[in-house]
Amino acid sequence: MKAIFKGKIWTIPNILSFLRICMIPLLMWTYLKRQNSLATALILLLSGFTDTLDGTIARRFNMVSNLGKALDPLADKLTQIAMLACLVWRYPQMLLVFLALCVKEGFVLITSLMAIHRSEEVLPADWHGKMTTAALYATMIVHLLFRPLSKTLSHALIGLCAGLIVLSGILYGIRNIKVIQRGKIKNEENIERIDAAYADL
Repeated sequence: MKAIFKGKIWTIPNILSFLRICMIPLLMWTYLKRQNSLATALILLLSGFTDTLDGTIARRFNMVSNLGKALDPLADKLTQIAMLACLVWRYPQMLLVFLALCVKEGFVLITSLMAIHRSEEVLPADWHGKMTTAALYATMIVHLLFRPLSKTLSHALIGLCAGLIVLSGILYGIRNIKVIQRGKIKNEENIERIDAAYADL
């Protein structure tokens, strides 16, 4: 059954990921225009819940697809970047996390695309990426719900998130570079076998 869904677009997990992307403008409007932190937090929690739900459904019902492997983290990162951009408006120090995430995602995107080109497979998220996501959501929720927030707690959460983002970026980079190198070696071996086959003709 897994092969049936591999190339499908309109699976339940993919629809949930599309919905998360559609929730981003509502998230920003609620926080910036309505200035309703509680409603924003609820939308963010709903987005996080659908993230967990789509992964569970994909694994439980064998609906894993290459599109889903790319769409799920894309929805997460767009949501995180949008929410962090909003929080910078009230918490300028959050700019550190925002910039770290943008740089990390840009670097990971480039190396992931190169790895996909070499391996012809979309790489799944690793444990450190999931841990970073959990820390980001927790930090954003705390800054939304608890006002005024202690500067010590705020700075500690921001420092933790920035550190995890940098660590995750390094680990993803190492993984992707290894995949790129393996793909390069495999391609070179294939070329050598083809050349050898033609030489025997």
